[in-house]
Amino acid sequence: MKLAMDPESCDIMVMPNLYGDIVSDLCAGLIGGLGLTASGNIGTDAAVFEAVHGTAPDIAGKNIANPTALLLSACMMLDHMELYQYGDKIRGAIFETIQKRDNLTRDLKGAATTTQFTDSVIKRMEKGIKANDKTYYSSSKAEKADNKKSEEAKATA
Repeated sequence: MKLAMDPESCDIMVMPNLYGDIVSDLCAGLIGGLGLTASGNIGTDAAVFEAVHGTAPDIAGKNIANPTALLLSACMMLDHMELYQYGDKIRGAIFETIQKRDNLTRDLKGAATTTQFTDSVIKRMEKGIKANDKTYYSSSKAEKADNKKSEEAKATA
C-alpha cells in the first residue's frame, strides 16, 4: 500500500522474482504503463538491462512502439557504467519530449510513430538538454558523484 501511495519513499527494493514481477507491474501502472518502464538485473559479475514490456510481437514492424522503456534501460546501463553524463542527456531529452507532449506515441495518447518520437528525442539531445537540470530526473549515483566532487573541492581549497 505504501508503494502505491508514496512511491518516492522507495529507492531500491530487493525481493524474489515472483514478487518483483508483481511489484514492477504495479510501478509501471503508476508511471503510465509498461512502455515507459526500464529494468535492470544487476549481479556481482554481470548486469542486464531491458525494457519491461518484452518483445511486443503484436506491434512488431508497425513503427508504433514507444521506445522510451528501451532508451531508459540504456540510461540505466550507462549509469551502471558510471557514464552518468550520457544517461542524463538521453533521459533529459526523453522527459522533455514527453513533458512538451509533442510526438507522443499512441500509448501516451499521441499519434507519433516510433521514428517520430525517437527523432524528437535526438533533436533535444543535440540541443544539449540534460536530465540533471533540476527539471528532470537524474540518477542518485550521479548526484552523489557530483556531491562527492564538490566536497573534495571544498576540502582541498
